[in-house]
Amino acid sequence: MIKTGIIKEGKIPADNRVALTPAQCKWVQETYPGCKIVVQRSENRCFQDREYAFSGIELVDSLDDCDILIGIKEVPPHQILEGKKYLFFSHTCKKQSHNQKLLQTIIQKGCTLIDYECLRHADGQRIIGFGFFAGIVGAHNGIMAYGNRTGAFELKRVFQQKDFKTLIHTYFGLKLPNIKIAVTGSGRVAHGILEIMNLMGVIEVEKEDYLSRDFAYPVYVQLKGGDLYKRIDGQPYSRENFHHHPQEYYCRFPDYIPHTDILMNGIFWDTHVPRLFEKEAVRQPNFRIQTIADVTDDANGSVPVNVGDVTIEEPVYGIDKGTFEKTAPYLPGSIDVMAVGNLPNELPRDASKYFGEQLIKYVLPDLLTGDSEIISRGTVVKEGKLTEEYNYLCEYAAGNAEELG
Repeated sequence: MIKTGIIKEGKIPADNRVALTPAQCKWVQETYPGCKIVVQRSENRCFQDREYAFSGIELVDSLDDCDILIGIKEVPPHQILEGKKYLFFSHTCKKQSHNQKLLQTIIQKGCTLIDYECLRHADGQRIIGFGFFAGIVGAHNGIMAYGNRTGAFELKRVFQQKDFKTLIHTYFGLKLPNIKIAVTGSGRVAHGILEIMNLMGVIEVEKEDYLSRDFAYPVYVQLKGGDLYKRIDGQPYSRENFHHHPQEYYCRFPDYIPHTDILMNGIFWDTHVPRLFEKEAVRQPNFRIQTIADVTDDANGSVPVNVGDVTIEEPVYGIDKGTFEKTAPYLPGSIDVMAVGNLPNELPRDASKYFGEQLIKYVLPDLLTGDSEIISRGTVVKEGKLTEEYNYLCEYAAGNAEELG
């Protein structure tokens, strides 16, 4: 019997999502008789303890006797249990200094860490994540912020709605002005953004038309990797080459800046990838963008005026175009930035159900019946040792956080 525990989220601020809903837990136990699921009691989950109990799932205070522990966000280091197999988003694979102690603790306590972010198909495509609902909420908040700035329309907050279906009803009768929106990316985040564009009646147009004309209705253009990045040597764009050698490319997004009112950013970024624009561009007279929804939310990343996370309650801040200082939102002479790291928490029940479906389809069968290539690729630490693919984290795992900071 494999005993699997659903963790009470310990990160602050609290996250109310779950990896498996009550109905999904029940289905797993019925489908895999060798698996028993228990749920650690929590007052913060979007699905209440009584909902799990009603589905026949045992509630516990301690997960000490579980074999596998499943959570969402990083587990605080002091809560790591010795020798356990963990699944959660660790945010350590880019050597994030604030989670260095977490990885060190997992190694010291002989644990196994399977990171959702590292679960990928053979071609590198991510298997599981909340990106779609991050895109849904981020796009809504970006449009909302533009309405707040201009006074042209009003949108209700997402977290005040019961679920996604209820949110859709708030769009009935919504009439957006003749704005132009640039959507970057082609993954789950971008798909969520496009869902909102379509629900709000924003029309997709070709890149050439977007750059050359105005419209009598709201429009968007989707800019994928090959649209945004060009090789410096003039050779054709290659997704694989770009991900291995991003320094060989430059970004063409500045061509779109004079034609864009709202930027919805859902593009992949790491430290070697060219930014969409540089800070100085904001000071130029042709910088038309008034609102940026940085859904992928990399501080000082692809959007250099992203100066860090804010909260779901207050998701938008301003950046002064002259000084680049953070200000209140919607001020003259500023650009508004929506940057929230836990956007799916605004629709936690829908996001959790979506996540659990992916977990059940692609991960749990192999996890319960034996390792697979997918599980192996996603395993950062195995029984207290970094796996071969993640040996590049050796120095990070051994060093001092202050040195890496």
